[in-house]
Amino acid sequence: MKAVRAGVTPAFVRTVLGRAAAVPEIAARLPDGEATVAVRITDDQEMQGLNKTYAGEDHATDVLSFEGEGSHLGDIAVSWPRVVDQAEQWGHGEKEELSVLLVHGLLHLLGWHHATPEETEEMWRLTYIPLTGLRRSPRA
Repeated sequence: MKAVRAGVTPAFVRTVLGRAAAVPEIAARLPDGEATVAVRITDDQEMQGLNKTYAGEDHATDVLSFEGEGSHLGDIAVSWPRVVDQAEQWGHGEKEELSVLLVHGLLHLLGWHHATPEETEEMWRLTYIPLTGLRRSPRA
């Protein structure tokens, strides 16, 4: 499989993740020194395969995170078709939706989860801090 064309540049992805890394609560969980994250923007077919292989879920999803080692925090895979659909659904642009998913994926790499309502609320709070200008959507 190969990555798909998306309406964003690698510089945009770096900027979003850099803004997230500057949030004090997020920065506190980063390793000392430089840390890396690999991002793959792909399609629903590949996301379904990844989700089935690594999470036992046989359906496409919008974002998946894969833990790394050492200074490599891990990998984030994002479905571009889901970005497009969800941006329309939530009434904002594709870049904003991608930003939400990138920060969400980063939070998972750093140990945040959303198994309880309290955890979900904390993840949404942290997701939107670096995304000023993005209207908070009611999704959970």
